[in-house]
Amino acid sequence: MLRLVLVIAIAKAAVLPDSDGRIVGGYDTTIEARPYQLSLQNYGTHSCGASIIKATKAVTAAHCTNGQYAQAFSVRAGTSYRGYGGQVIPVQSVCEHSNYNPTLIDNDVAVLSLSYPIEFNARAQPIPLQPLYQEVPVGAYGIVTGWGAMYEGGTSSNSLKEVKLIHLSDATCTSAYGARKFTSHMICFGYPQGGRDSCQGDSGGPLAYNNALSGIVSWGYGCARPRLPGVYTKISDVSIRSHIDRCMA
Repeated sequence: MLRLVLVIAIAKAAVLPDSDGRIVGGYDTTIEARPYQLSLQNYGTHSCGASIIKATKAVTAAHCTNGQYAQAFSVRAGTSYRGYGGQVIPVQSVCEHSNYNPTLIDNDVAVLSLSYPIEFNARAQPIPLQPLYQEVPVGAYGIVTGWGAMYEGGTSSNSLKEVKLIHLSDATCTSAYGARKFTSHMICFGYPQGGRDSCQGDSGGPLAYNNALSGIVSWGYGCARPRLPGVYTKISDVSIRSHIDRCMA
């Protein structure tokens, strides 16, 4: 997740890792359980997450690709490990949202066209998109997966992790970040008390609800801090969904 430093009079303390070293309140999972998960690789090194939406298409966050050549990227599919195994496929082109705002991190979505199709099997499958205008109920649980940092400022996990998060109301997120920063193209998940979250390196990866892609890991202040939930690109928003549909055509 693209994490921002919140400058205030008293610096906030970083959240410490769980004693068992898991991703910020999460736990181990496997690619068989989440076969839509991809590692987006920049010159062969994991940089972000992504999700399979078609044999030749994947979706990630625009802040993961912005300002870089498509040829720098490949995706690794069908493995629980970010550094080896599975299928590695070069990215042919990147279709970023035309209204992506890198300052506000708004409209944070990009569709990747792959050089050749992913071979679907038990470890690699597409995930359906959350239907347009269909809202995730406040209080419902979503699942975020990735290889991101196991605590704020920490190193990435080698094996795939997941964390279960609660959908918090727009009012809660507006209160946390302000109306200018938290827009209608976003949705937030977490816990008021903190302790569970996505983190650096999870950016661009999936947030799944009811077996559909409901969000893309986007941004937040720190990782798992109290009253500062994670912010995700909202798949059911018309601006986001219409962009994905255009890029998939």
